[in-house]
Amino acid sequence: MLLHYLGKLNLQIFCLLRCRATFSKSLMVSVAVSKPGCSPLFFVELGVKVDGRYYRDVLLKQQMLPVMHCIAGDTYAFQQDSAPAHCARDTVKLLQQEMPEFIAPDLWPPNSPDLNPVDYRVWGLIQERVYMTAVRDTADLKRRLIETWSNIPQTVIDKAIDVWGLRLRACVKAKGHHFEHLLTL
Repeated sequence: MLLHYLGKLNLQIFCLLRCRATFSKSLMVSVAVSKPGCSPLFFVELGVKVDGRYYRDVLLKQQMLPVMHCIAGDTYAFQQDSAPAHCARDTVKLLQQEMPEFIAPDLWPPNSPDLNPVDYRVWGLIQERVYMTAVRDTADLKRRLIETWSNIPQTVIDKAIDVWGLRLRACVKAKGHHFEHLLTL
């Protein structure tokens, strides 16, 4: 299962996707990260419900997949969380066809932000910087997110990805339970 990907750590570049709605009740953003580079932030238009169709046809096909293929070619594995839109049958089918390596939902523990570099390192850093002062409105929030994202050094992303293997091994050792105490970073 997940151990399959441990053997590929030195060969694969991991692009990791995360949709994030917690920046604002009216602003959702996605991003892909990898060692050869990262995507820009992808914003979901206000009022749009991100169901399987929207995620697949707009976020993936129109925005993320072309950028990810441009950045990493066919040398990466794709991992995402277990949001309903991500696990939809047609979405999984698309990703199995389009991705060089796709970590299917049945191989990935549900609700596992501690296994996604975007969650365990990147969003926290962005939130810390974006909310240093009060945000006026959604336009201000979007501007700050874009500015902050453009100033995150690639070395931060690389370090987050480098510890992914350690975190994955600790999760397997803990049989999917809490594992932070097993990490020796």
